[in-house]
Amino acid sequence: MDDCSKIKFDIAQVSRLALSEKNDDLRLFIAKLVRKYRDTEPNLSEELAGYLRTNAPNSASSMMRRKLYGFDRSQQAVPTDDDSQLALLKKYFDDTPSLKPIFSNDIEATVNLLIKEREQVKKLAKRGLDPTKTAVFIGAPGVGKTITARWIAASLGVPLYVLDLSAVMSSLLGQSGANLRNALDFAKRTPCVLLLDELDAIAKRRSDDSDIGELKRLVTVMLQEVDEWPASGLLLAATNHPELIDPALWRRFDLVVEFGAPDTKAINAAIQRFLGPDLKQFEKWLEVLAYYCKGESFSDIERLMRHLRRKLIIDGGSVENLVSDLVRAKYAPLGRQGQIDFAMLLDSQTNLSQRRISEITGVSRDTIRKYRASV
Repeated sequence: MDDCSKIKFDIAQVSRLALSEKNDDLRLFIAKLVRKYRDTEPNLSEELAGYLRTNAPNSASSMMRRKLYGFDRSQQAVPTDDDSQLALLKKYFDDTPSLKPIFSNDIEATVNLLIKEREQVKKLAKRGLDPTKTAVFIGAPGVGKTITARWIAASLGVPLYVLDLSAVMSSLLGQSGANLRNALDFAKRTPCVLLLDELDAIAKRRSDDSDIGELKRLVTVMLQEVDEWPASGLLLAATNHPELIDPALWRRFDLVVEFGAPDTKAINAAIQRFLGPDLKQFEKWLEVLAYYCKGESFSDIERLMRHLRRKLIIDGGSVENLVSDLVRAKYAPLGRQGQIDFAMLLDSQTNLSQRRISEITGVSRDTIRKYRASV
């Protein structure tokens, strides 16, 4: 976009906001123009700043003025892509930590340490140490990477900003790198936790010949920014595909945290949490549901529990039939031994008759009796 086109765009934006009577948005956009033209058109910049000063609302405080002119950096507007005007960062802010995520023991210990380091910055500084500045979360979708980032930010009392890849990846040549740097620079000077979700999308191996030069430039930006990340901030990244990320970037992160599939303890806790007020009705089936959910992610478990609760309400059937139909569909294709193992679990953990267990699993009552006797 040439200078003439940019000016036309700015005029159109001012006109749109003024005619829509979006006064707050208009003032923020004009404040952005003040900074934008400060070097190239200083007279215009000063004239616009004067309009803001003389036409400030009566209720506007000095804090609002600092926000408009950029003096209060913690309140600066989130940077946007010049072409689309989309915000480069999505903001999440929980005044107080919400329900604590369900962690495996090793993940919980790591997360607690990250938070405690931030709470004892002065103690670390006296020994010449910084808290962990950067960490990357690895794991399949739905295992808790993003919710963990939100929990850390809420525990520290700061907002979480998540990089919006759809806004960062500009159609203008060279703009994506500038967008990424602008977003990271904003997070550096703002008290927050920054999450780079889908890190593999912007930090692929530079040896990957299928990528265009623009993406390779993003890796270079990332390497520089991670190296220079201040101790006052916390930079988190998340990826489902660590094998795609440039090896040089791995060495820059202080900490690598691997989120595996939930263990048995976590699965049980997730089922009980996601069943909510209907937990009591499913109480006799918790072990069966936990067995069913082995290898599933937290998001999959939540989706399944909500599905069961909805069917219970809408169809009005019994919990026994509901769970039986569910497990039959999953375990019917299992090999012989798998079906027997599941039959014995039902026999030991539920009040189902051997006949009913046989119907669900396809294992004969004689086999069930035989295995029960051998235990």
